[in-house]
Amino acid sequence: MKYCSISEASAKFNIPESTLRYYEKKGLLPLIERDEAGRRLFSEDQIALLETVICLKNTHMPISGIKQYIDLVVEGDNTIELRLEMMKNHRQAVLAEISLMTESLKGIDVKITRYTNVPRKEK
Repeated sequence: MKYCSISEASAKFNIPESTLRYYEKKGLLPLIERDEAGRRLFSEDQIALLETVICLKNTHMPISGIKQYIDLVVEGDNTIELRLEMMKNHRQAVLAEISLMTESLKGIDVKITRYTNVPRKEK
């Protein structure tokens, strides 16, 4: 199995190493292996899990929700239905947020149009 260091994982996802340490501390990256010197080693499975964590974080799932999801993943295939339900619910929350942001963007566009059309005073 291929492994990468914390600096390589950090670079791959363009996030600080401290964030990866935080995620591990919060239980979002369970089962991280370490080398003889105690340095974190990210397996391909850990990188895939990290990608999921980042996706959920980017879509504003709270850390507690991500932790719950990761705990279910670690439990195994008997939790697939629960994970599916979590993802469906989170998808609905993301769609609602996108809708709200789209509506709010319209208000910003109105202001930009208004300010663009205001005659400028000459200096």
